[in-house]
Amino acid sequence: MARSCPSISAIFASTARSPAARFLFAHSAAPVKPPQPRGEEIRPLNREQVRALLEAASGDRLEALYILAVTAGLRRGELQALKWDDLDLEAGMLQVRRTCSEPKGGHIFEAPKSGKGRNIRLTQSASAALRRHRRSQLEERMYKADLWQEQGLVFPSTVGTPPWGGNLNRAFKATLHRAGLPKGTRFHDLRHTCATLLLKQGVNPKFVQDLLGHADISLTLNVYSHVLPDMGDATADATEAALG
Repeated sequence: MARSCPSISAIFASTARSPAARFLFAHSAAPVKPPQPRGEEIRPLNREQVRALLEAASGDRLEALYILAVTAGLRRGELQALKWDDLDLEAGMLQVRRTCSEPKGGHIFEAPKSGKGRNIRLTQSASAALRRHRRSQLEERMYKADLWQEQGLVFPSTVGTPPWGGNLNRAFKATLHRAGLPKGTRFHDLRHTCATLLLKQGVNPKFVQDLLGHADISLTLNVYSHVLPDMGDATADATEAALG
């Protein structure tokens, strides 16, 4: 039976209500350098497009990967390197401890891009998707029997080994096609989507910086400067309300 796709508001609600978010909302960020113009174009999905993507991915082997990319903003390499030991589904927590690179046709696990790990509070929809994914993976592992090479990965290949980035990209493009979304959307744009939707909901940029693992908040402000004018309107409304 097909599962209903969770609303985008529900997907991000638990992230915005997390203790870290409440703390960061109450504490202004330290002075930072003003955003600088940036050459790379980002193509975040909007709420309706995210809903279409997740509906197209429902029941897919990589459904949980897409939900995690959109709700937690993990990089593709971080998802490739994610292990079950990095997750505490009872507590709803995820630790980013490593990333995966593919030099010369192999896989190398190394420290995350920022040089340090980070802790992420999972949304309820992400936790539920990961539990379903775990059950499906155990069934797949039993079916493959001796062909399966267990390495503890959350999103392994069909035989348990580290997945190839190219294969993940091809699967993602196929999902985009089923969802009727722009074919130019890149996997990395799911990370941009996560940040953009949170910022548009008024989440403090400092929290978004920590979620994404940016070393400096100026990078966050630089990459997502296109969202900041919209936040100005919300700030003006909040000031008006505060003054009665």
